[in-house]
Amino acid sequence: MQATSLKTVLEVSHLAKTVDTVDGPLTILHDINFSVSESESLAIVGASGSGKSTLLGLLAGLDTPSSGNVLLMGQDISGANEDKRAEIRAHHVGFVFQSFQLIDHLTAQENVQLPLELTGMPRAEAAAKSKVWLEKVGLGQRLKHRPKTLSGGEQQRVALARAFVTEPDMLFADEPTGSLDEQTGARIIDLLFQLNQELGSTLILVTHDMALATRCQRQMVLNAGRIVSGA
Repeated sequence: MQATSLKTVLEVSHLAKTVDTVDGPLTILHDINFSVSESESLAIVGASGSGKSTLLGLLAGLDTPSSGNVLLMGQDISGANEDKRAEIRAHHVGFVFQSFQLIDHLTAQENVQLPLELTGMPRAEAAAKSKVWLEKVGLGQRLKHRPKTLSGGEQQRVALARAFVTEPDMLFADEPTGSLDEQTGARIIDLLFQLNQELGSTLILVTHDMALATRCQRQMVLNAGRIVSGA
């Protein structure tokens, strides 16, 4: 019986990023080429300054390249304006930031339901679904707590619930355990992969943590803005 080939959900072609500095143009990424299939997990690793976070921002449509293309779910986000990129992210992308990026004046539940409301889901439905996801990450008793009353691990669990609540096709994570102690970080890693497998989302993460990187099916190494292995 012939194996069914998986659909390509991310395709990167000749991607480059150059920024202006006081010393002149600085190229952060050089001619990046790779693709990722549905349900695949990919870790992007490399030393500080290798371009990992810049690349992740381009893949998620949070930034635009100087040249090259990013096709996300078949749509060219590199050539899209901010409104179009935001629309694509709202329907296809979840993002977990190292610094959590929770909104201080909103409760845990309100932080999680916000992405749903941005897609047009009625507030009552969004509130119910956000409650389910906070329960999944073990925070069912912390729905009304604001970020400043939560521990770092609890804040990251809120961030995970927020990233997964839209059931995204693509999940991007930038150093998801970087702000956490080792024990809490290990629990967050387990939860990240548990939720990822539950939904079957494609996972792309940036990390310095090789224990986390090796949990992914594939590791891609960046050095000085170039892919040196794993493409």
